[in-house]
Amino acid sequence: MRAYYFDNQPGDQRLPHDSSRAVDTETLNGLKVEAWNIPLTEGYEEKLNAVARERAYKNRDVITISKEGLGDQYEEKIKGFYEEHIHEDEEIRYILAGGGFFDVRQASTDTWIRIAVSAGDLLVVPAGIYHRFTVDEGNMAQAVRLFKDEPKWKAIYRGAESDANPHRIDYLKSVAAAA
Repeated sequence: MRAYYFDNQPGDQRLPHDSSRAVDTETLNGLKVEAWNIPLTEGYEEKLNAVARERAYKNRDVITISKEGLGDQYEEKIKGFYEEHIHEDEEIRYILAGGGFFDVRQASTDTWIRIAVSAGDLLVVPAGIYHRFTVDEGNMAQAVRLFKDEPKWKAIYRGAESDANPHRIDYLKSVAAAA
């Protein structure tokens, strides 16, 4: 996993868009974003299960984002994942194969931080943070999605509704308190 400021240059969302300005773990932690690597070696399932128990994740599924799997819906789906939004639950992903980019908004500056993920990376994006996702140029990502309750994925796209959402307000309070 590698984090850096997004370069804001036009071009395919699947490109690295690397500004060459690295973002350290302390900055991510200040945003309540957590990330670590659990190598896909023997025993990784038990390590992932331990994280799930510790964080009270009760359910999981596996999602594969690829041209082969999504067919004609592929381009539409990746554009939808890339639209800026929040969730009312943490978004936790453990990458099994392929790779992509999670972009998160730095609350204090409204700038994008890009987090490049690949196999073995585990990322926790807090409820209420503006973010988006895209696969990388390999056009495939497979991930375990972990959920506290029933599996759901409801995006609340950026606007008046998301800005007034209690999860967004709580998130902003939590990062202000940490500053």
